[in-house]
Amino acid sequence: RPLEQPVSRRDDPAFHQGVIDGAYWWRAPTPNTEFVIAYQGCVATEAIDAAGRIANDRRDVAVLALTSADRLGAGWFAAQRARRRGHNDAASHVDRLMDQVPSHATILSVTDGHPATLAWLGAVKGHRHIPLGVEHFGQTGRVKDLYRHFGIDSDAIVSAAERFVSGRRISSF
Repeated sequence: RPLEQPVSRRDDPAFHQGVIDGAYWWRAPTPNTEFVIAYQGCVATEAIDAAGRIANDRRDVAVLALTSADRLGAGWFAAQRARRRGHNDAASHVDRLMDQVPSHATILSVTDGHPATLAWLGAVKGHRHIPLGVEHFGQTGRVKDLYRHFGIDSDAIVSAAERFVSGRRISSF
């Protein structure tokens, strides 16, 4: 499915390096962030829409855009190996990204692939994590209908946030 590309360019070298290393903050966390939506691939529209709806009733919803779970994970595993070998200051790109997320925040990942693809994100810094994705393959239909069927549409993301983040009901759902 085609995605609308941003018209403006970001001249930030850290952003460009983040894209290459596997992820960047579409909306950065703050100390008050309660919820992070991490998405990969063509579910960007659903993830960003859900983040906006959740932000109506929750403070500082952060959005992490993954450009490559493979590159991001490879960097994390390499840093873990280096730390086991005595390089205690070794840190990966995802380590530095997750350092910005408060320990009380919940991460929800969503991809149009298997949920295990991003299920490791919560282990980076020990955050509670909810992975959403496609567990069974072979169905056909319209994208909107398939996303609803697999629970990766905007409504499903908002519903997951509602179930796993304490506080008042999300009114925009």
